Amino acid sequence: MSISRRKFIQLSSLASASLMVPRFLKAFEHNPLSLPGGGKKSLVVIQLSGGNDGLNTVIPYYNDIYYKSRPVIGIKKTDALALTDEVGLNPALTGIKSLYDQGFVSIINGVGYPEPNRSHFRSMDIWQSGSTADQVVSTGWLGRHIDGCKDCTTNTMGLEIDDSLSLAMKGKDKSALAVRDINQFYNAATDPYFVKLAKTHDDEHDAKLANYLYQTLRETSSAAGYIYQQSKIYNTTQVYPDTAIGKRMKTIGSLIVANTNTQVYYLSHGSFDTHVNQADRQKKLFEELDAALTALVADLKQNNRFNDTLIMTFSEFGRRVGENASKGTDHGTANSMFMIGGGIKKGGLYNNIPNLADLDHGDVKYELDFKQVYATVLDRWLATDPRSVLDGKYEPLVFI
Repeated sequence: MSISRRKFIQLSSLASASLMVPRFLKAFEHNPLSLPGGGKKSLVVIQLSGGNDGLNTVIPYYNDIYYKSRPVIGIKKTDALALTDEVGLNPALTGIKSLYDQGFVSIINGVGYPEPNRSHFRSMDIWQSGSTADQVVSTGWLGRHIDGCKDCTTNTMGLEIDDSLSLAMKGKDKSALAVRDINQFYNAATDPYFVKLAKTHDDEHDAKLANYLYQTLRETSSAAGYIYQQSKIYNTTQVYPDTAIGKRMKTIGSLIVANTNTQVYYLSHGSFDTHVNQADRQKKLFEELDAALTALVADLKQNNRFNDTLIMTFSEFGRRVGENASKGTDHGTANSMFMIGGGIKKGGLYNNIPNLADLDHGDVKYELDFKQVYATVLDRWLATDPRSVLDGKYEPLVFI
């Protein structure tokens, strides 16, 4: 069967979008609705891209150093959402504050790593790969978790709600699936021409690239059919915001409630690279995040899936303590992480906020290595040996 240049380009794009769809998805091609019972744990990872400012997220409003360092962009105590007598939450995060008050949020402060890197790309690689600052790793911590899954033909997979797959979700032998729009992905993967091509091709091409594309097409078509059918099982009555992150949260909610055989969901939100006029930009991004998260949690609660879902936020670094001349902040180091879910065991402020009187050349000092957080999630939520994923032993925490 001949293939035109135009169709070959389309085929290449579809294969690139799938990025090595795991072969275990073939198991669902003939019986995609045969799923295990309820109670399967799900992890939702939200990447706050660009370096979110942690000090204007979890606000030390008792501290004069904070206001002296930020005379313009410092958030007033009267505007912050009080968490304790000394700490407040960004006023745009009203939904998260409500969940915090209910004991469903654990805020982990001062998270970072030794010898921090202030480059967006390098620091994000470190966080996504789960490596140390002096390592260059080509796989991600969640991808390696998928790699090590013992029963992936019937159990787990990863789904990134985006057009391309991040390093975090790439394994050595298996990788997650990147899909921003399920309907578009399904329509592309089930194009009659491509379906016929996948069924009739029998290695008549010698080129390795062509063979790879045909093989990936078959796997992608199978995956697209499974995800598409799963997305149609549950029609939510929950109203999600009509924003990019709201639509992606709705997709995640529908798949979790439908008990889709997806264990890890991943999405990014931003950019939080607020060098200029930080207040307005962070406020808008937080309002979008908060509304989408609030809708997702309400959906999960309504369908008894909140206790089985852990939502985790991270950013590649925080910002400098002092504001700059452009009413913004520059690249910093340690930051806060939010853990949200019905299974949180230690809600509230997990540990102390950074000591602004003891800085490292204008940056807050990290207290906890982010790999301790990963180790906790891997061990106590995903039931994976963290040592095999993180190439070392990291002391777990007790938020779950």
